[in-house]
Amino acid sequence: MRPAALLELTASLVQVVLRLDQPADRTVSAFFREHRALGPRERHTLAETAYEVLRRRLLLQHLAQSGQGPLERRLAILGWQGTAEFLLAALGPPEQAWLAQVSAVDRSQLPERLRHNLPAWVADPLRAELGEEAFWALSRSLDAPAPLDLRVNAFKARREDVQAALLALGLESTPTPYSPWGLRLAGKPALTKLAPFERGEVEVQDEGSQLLALLTGARRGEMVVDFCAGAGGKTLALGAMMRNTGRLYALDTSGHRLAALKPRLARSGLSNVHPVQITHERDDRVKRLAGKADRVLVDAPCSGLGTLRRNPDLKWRQSPEAVLAMQAQQGAILAAAARLLRPGGRLVYATCSLLRAENEDVTAAFTASHAGDFEPLAAGEALGEARVPEADSLVQAGALRLWPHRHHTDGFYAMAWRRRG
Repeated sequence: MRPAALLELTASLVQVVLRLDQPADRTVSAFFREHRALGPRERHTLAETAYEVLRRRLLLQHLAQSGQGPLERRLAILGWQGTAEFLLAALGPPEQAWLAQVSAVDRSQLPERLRHNLPAWVADPLRAELGEEAFWALSRSLDAPAPLDLRVNAFKARREDVQAALLALGLESTPTPYSPWGLRLAGKPALTKLAPFERGEVEVQDEGSQLLALLTGARRGEMVVDFCAGAGGKTLALGAMMRNTGRLYALDTSGHRLAALKPRLARSGLSNVHPVQITHERDDRVKRLAGKADRVLVDAPCSGLGTLRRNPDLKWRQSPEAVLAMQAQQGAILAAAARLLRPGGRLVYATCSLLRAENEDVTAAFTASHAGDFEPLAAGEALGEARVPEADSLVQAGALRLWPHRHHTDGFYAMAWRRRG
């Protein structure tokens, strides 16, 4: 495609994603379905430019004010993720001169909100918790794309064998530093038609998400419940930990998400997984499991702000009001899930949020209201039992606390308890 045409198409995509009326990945996928003739490089430029505009929206909108022409075109130019030569070929002399002028702006002298690109309701509590140096390190990390992590299916393959198989296909990877199952790839290659993926030996899963599954300590022959299973990434990890024995229930209110688990489950080789669609946390199908489970994982619905490297639109689509509503829902789900544990069983509450309101505040309330029935577990010890190296470096106030700028994972939080008795 000619440079001018690709820039125009990119501006059209930027215009659509900035409406923020649905998740950006869904918008981009729909856009590509309408433009099936696009090649892989063109798709990459389009998608990455759109995500760059979302990441640095405040900054780029500020810089774009000095230009002329449609705003979406100016934003696409400023956020361009293709080659510089290709972009310049799409611009006339006036736009080239404007781009050079804007590129020369000393961004370190701009107002702070234009440098961290976070809404105040997100930035202020993070800054108060982390302090100045760590806050700015976090904001810089959130402005960078996330790496591509894979989880090796330990039921089917060994990590070193999968790493060698990927290398034979021309894909370099390195073992993740904490998860014993993880491989981190350079770049973002297409995986779905590769033999290790088709054989069910690998799944795409952030290292942080793998650590949540490891924290549960699931074992052979147990009854385990993934209470908010979604599309089943952690469900599959739990099933592999259980070596395809026992019973593993994948509960979720969304039939659509559970349906996405089916092809992944078929590839995994697991037969101990039982997907169950429920209407809410008080569903009779949940009540029938009361007092029977050895492990329950609650990966609660949350703001998703720990995934901003992958989903930068969330910081503009979420709100303090939404987080407050989620906090109430999170507490209700956690209390319902706790009833499923037998005496001695382990409960794990987790989110992919950076905010204390969805993390420590929820777990502190649960610990206080269930002190007679549940005792907190030290996350460092539980992760150490799961052979996670340097487990203590992942722990904050007894809970698993992962930060993108420190651990190079998505932002995750997880707290574990043991049921007394």
